[in-house]
Amino acid sequence: MIFKNRREAGERLAKRLLPLSVRDPVVLALPRGGVPVGAEIARALSAPLDLLLVRKIGAPGQPELAVGAVIDGERLDFVVNDDVLQALGLSMDFIREHVRAHVAEIERRRSLYMGDRDRVRVRGRTTLVADDGIATGATVRAALRGIRRRDPGHLVLAVPVAPAPTIEALRAEVDEIVCLETPTPFGAIGWFYKDFDQVGDAEVQAILNALDSEREAATLLREE
Repeated sequence: MIFKNRREAGERLAKRLLPLSVRDPVVLALPRGGVPVGAEIARALSAPLDLLLVRKIGAPGQPELAVGAVIDGERLDFVVNDDVLQALGLSMDFIREHVRAHVAEIERRRSLYMGDRDRVRVRGRTTLVADDGIATGATVRAALRGIRRRDPGHLVLAVPVAPAPTIEALRAEVDEIVCLETPTPFGAIGWFYKDFDQVGDAEVQAILNALDSEREAATLLREE
């Protein structure tokens, strides 16, 4: 399956999610690519959309190797890859030092994207984590572990495309996974989109503003 763009991928995901028993849903999108996908799910489910900002803590000299990650949400949190930490002989002081820098960047990006919007609470709610695709799953795994600590009622990972081994490895982190395609060979996420241009900051802001406007209009119609 080739998706026209992220919006179409989100629409197709939403159609798969609608028949599910979704109680009090909230959608958390990983910026920036996950925002157009998450927005379509939020529209279909009449759910609030929030952002799930994650910053990887890379190993010294190996930034692609995740020692841990900082996760945004109702409260800032971090998770640690204990196996990597021990294998490299690193201490928690290394984690704490990098957490401070990543917290500042997360707060900057949240302010840029969300302005003064309140964070959405997930406790007891059906929480759908959305992205435009998954490759290795390291960032998504950290995000899911951080969200799990906040006691969602039902945790769902919703993505258009990912490698089958990655999906299987992530099943232990969630209650349910909805993934439209698990192609072999996989290669890269962009292979499965006709339009996979980078999502810019202005596009993220525009999507969030559009959702706000739609909700305000729907509220006015109900009150008439």
